[in-house]
Amino acid sequence: MTLSTHVTFTLPGAADVMSFSTSNIAPPLAGQVQIKVHAAGVNGPDIKQRMGAYPAPEGASPILGLEVSGEICAIGEGVVQWQLGDKVCALVPGGGYSEYVNTFAAHCLPIPQGLNFNQAAALPETLFTVWGNLFIRAGLKAGETVLIHGGSGGIGTTAIQLAHALGADVIVTSGSDEKCQYCLAQGARVAINYNQQDFVEPVLAATQGKGVNVVLDMAGGDFINQNLKALAMDGRMVSVAMQRGAQAQVDVFRIMAKRITWTGSTLRPQSVAAKAEIAQALLSTVWPLIATQKISLPLDSVYPFEEVVAAHVRMESGQHKGKIVLSLD
Repeated sequence: MTLSTHVTFTLPGAADVMSFSTSNIAPPLAGQVQIKVHAAGVNGPDIKQRMGAYPAPEGASPILGLEVSGEICAIGEGVVQWQLGDKVCALVPGGGYSEYVNTFAAHCLPIPQGLNFNQAAALPETLFTVWGNLFIRAGLKAGETVLIHGGSGGIGTTAIQLAHALGADVIVTSGSDEKCQYCLAQGARVAINYNQQDFVEPVLAATQGKGVNVVLDMAGGDFINQNLKALAMDGRMVSVAMQRGAQAQVDVFRIMAKRITWTGSTLRPQSVAAKAEIAQALLSTVWPLIATQKISLPLDSVYPFEEVVAAHVRMESGQHKGKIVLSLD
């Protein structure tokens, strides 16, 4: 057993319900490794879990945190691809806001050359989510056009850079002119302030009336029908969040007439094997782009571990551009 300090909360609520506790963490099981955490990423699901809206799946740690970077300090039975002391970033099933965490060896990736622990901690959750949805489920290809909502956040920034680097034409929406400029700097060709205008007409204008091939939707709610209008024939829409609401009035005929495919997913409940498959795709396709600086995912801010409340307040403000990270060093 290893003694580990971690973030905890007794009842769901605002950011200030969080405090710190110390408990023992068990050794890693077969196929797992234990990581001494140097940094942990802050993500939307962490906020929802803290508020009581996104409970940990059965068997997962109830401690917040879905991505970390650090050093492998213990190895479970059957793990051959990692050694003690290896520096990794990893997707974790929970427990990332902690000094030590166990996760599956197949969900760890080497820290890309040139990145520090803080930068590496911002990679797994967003890259797994973007790759699994935009490139596997939606099948985005080079030469196609993609509309990305919420382009200035962690998921949005990652999606813009990765889609652009792999040859797609990127259109985004964001909530302010400043954020739109940020999105253009990340590789978007067109950025639309959705608080100033409906995005459908600018999207159609930017695509010579054809519409986009793919929509990566984090909005839900009233944006769903607008997305259907902005999609091209045989377009694909993939939902990854519901920031404007979980319910939508959907024009079913438009889906039929345009032969639209609408899918979506959440990352955390997916199988160990499915996440391992994504990890291998990232290692072969995305890690070389990071190593050659063809993509460089920016950090919005880094907070000391003891300032986790402030980090969550920043996340909830919606003012961040890029990822928010907790540093345990």
